[in-house]
Amino acid sequence: MKKTTIMLATINDVKNFVSEVSLCDYDVDLLSGRYAVDAKSIMGIFSLDLSKPISLEAHTDDASEFFENIKQFIVE
Repeated sequence: MKKTTIMLATINDVKNFVSEVSLCDYDVDLLSGRYAVDAKSIMGIFSLDLSKPISLEAHTDDASEFFENIKQFIVE
């Protein structure tokens, strides 16, 4: 499992992010506080507090291509 932190500031950010995540053949979760949602679910993402960074967990050993595709959302 690979982890990072992302920020989705606008509705377009969420749409573009979900488009990238949907291409993955493994599970990707977003965690905010005690809530965890499927990153492929737009409705799930909008249920989170998007005003602060969100933890991302990609359930794969090689997420380098995926992380490269979402680099504009990654905050460290």
